[in-house]
Amino acid sequence: MANLGNPPIQNKSDLKRFESELTLQERLPEHSILDVFINTAERTPDATAISMLMTGKTGENPRNISYKDLLGQIRRAANLFTDIAGTGPGVAFMLPALIETHVTLWGAETAGYAVPINFLLQPESIAELIRASDAKILVALGPHPQLDIWEKAVTIRENIPGLLLLRISPPGTPPVKSVIDFDSALMAQPETHLIFDQVRGGADVAAYFHTGGTTGVPKLVAHTHRSQLVAAFGGATMCGYKPDDILTATFPLFHVAGTIVAGLSGFMAGIQLLVMTPAGLRNPSVVANFWQLVSNHKVTLIAGVPTAIGAVLQTPLGNQNISTVRAGLTGASLLPPSVGQKFKDTTGCVLFEILGMTEASGLVSIDPPFGQGRTGSVGWALPYTQVEVHKLNSDETIGEVCSTGEIGVIIICGDHLSPGYNDELHNNGVFIKNMLNSGDLGYKDAEGCLYVAGRSKDLIIRSGHNIDPTMIENAMSTHPAVALAAAVGMPDPYAGELPMCFIQIHEGVVISLDELMDYAQKNIDERPAWPKIIQIVDAIPLTSVGKIFKPSLRCEAAKLIVFKLLHDELGLPNAHVDIVAGGARGLKVDVVLSAKDQLSISLVTEALDAFQFDSSVQVEKDST
Repeated sequence: MANLGNPPIQNKSDLKRFESELTLQERLPEHSILDVFINTAERTPDATAISMLMTGKTGENPRNISYKDLLGQIRRAANLFTDIAGTGPGVAFMLPALIETHVTLWGAETAGYAVPINFLLQPESIAELIRASDAKILVALGPHPQLDIWEKAVTIRENIPGLLLLRISPPGTPPVKSVIDFDSALMAQPETHLIFDQVRGGADVAAYFHTGGTTGVPKLVAHTHRSQLVAAFGGATMCGYKPDDILTATFPLFHVAGTIVAGLSGFMAGIQLLVMTPAGLRNPSVVANFWQLVSNHKVTLIAGVPTAIGAVLQTPLGNQNISTVRAGLTGASLLPPSVGQKFKDTTGCVLFEILGMTEASGLVSIDPPFGQGRTGSVGWALPYTQVEVHKLNSDETIGEVCSTGEIGVIIICGDHLSPGYNDELHNNGVFIKNMLNSGDLGYKDAEGCLYVAGRSKDLIIRSGHNIDPTMIENAMSTHPAVALAAAVGMPDPYAGELPMCFIQIHEGVVISLDELMDYAQKNIDERPAWPKIIQIVDAIPLTSVGKIFKPSLRCEAAKLIVFKLLHDELGLPNAHVDIVAGGARGLKVDVVLSAKDQLSISLVTEALDAFQFDSSVQVEKDST
């Protein structure tokens, strides 16, 4: 049984003490994911593992499942998958947040391996991922009034011969030919033992997660049992999870945040997950009733992506008693300082940042919630792992370690690292001699705390959703009028970033923005990747070796948004704006107001603080 230590980790010296007391193997003897559930069920069999809300209404009674029953359901699922598909099957699933989703995920990892799928993807891309993973089973949500998961699943099954389709639907749903009803098939299996001998664990693959969007070739990251266990252990210890904790589980389970830090880490510590409806914080009822739900269910930890937490902070606290809340947890994108401050003003607690990465089995570093909290920091590396900031050499190889405060590329080492992508060609430049090149830029302070400064790999992060810009660029470049396309993240106070695409048109060709936008929406697979703005330019800037120079484009995108804010929304046409790439958060925005607008300085500062870039506001000096 995992030894999570006591007292909880608060700072760097605590972390060093924790690592020196016992080895990782002594603290984490578990060999398989199933061991986590066996151990917790033995320790607290009747404790609630998951509370499931379906509507988000304040008077709703949740559906609860204990650790003992959850273990039984996981065994049943593993037995079912093995029974219908043989030894070690790959199990893909397209499911919102449900108790059954956890049963499917952990049952799949016990029997074979899981392939969590973002059900917002188009059927063609989902089929590509399933083929690339060699999954034999697809578990999908049945017909639903708001979601088209089932329709996609049927289409996918038609295009993948031999794929076994299981449906999760309410009791009494009419049967469908050649479709297995998940619930009835599950209950036909034993819950006390496994029907197969080859129990997976250690270096066996536990899951394939897709990452970075789809760019023609699916990019699947392998997790092993050991890598997930080490990551989950790190999450449980750094977050200081205790058995009496109740965590708002709002991340989807096709995302590593929902699987590890808000999933397996919690189960390892025996906490209770409060699943806030299948749609999570996308459910308007949950947002409107959030603080009353937190009060009613005595939540101790509020977790969510920055945009979602920003949304619930718009809901007045009123007279709700939220004294049980001890901290907030956020990740998946940079936290705007204004959201962190508003969370503290509202709850009296700090919103702590987490750095995760699919290639590191979901977790890299955590600012520990039992500590004081450091604004803008993602804390320290997980126990028994290492994170360093290195210089990049001119040939893009990894150089020496950076000095304190110096920005470089974040490099990760440890047993939580993925063994690589299922297509080994993707490993080049990412997995290097037992190291992971995150592609993220960052720096450390004097205490060794890590800060993220930008992304050298150019991902656009929209509300925690990773968008590979090449997906947009590849699609737009197929238009006969387009000579060159470049997509960047455009700053947004709510989503963090929104995709913007710069287009260079072939000489002599005339085309409208409406035509380009229509083409984008028809040819870009992921709806979140549809450009919010398309801008036609005379020439896209290139480096001396012919690569697109994106820093200047990011500056242009930011300038567009800041000018609109100042001139159109705040009525300050005389404001001067200077934007440069770099700094602690990737972009530095300097605004100079005219002397007659000096009373607006606090208004402008507050508006700019909602963005993720660094900013300053000054008043021009009087020339007289």
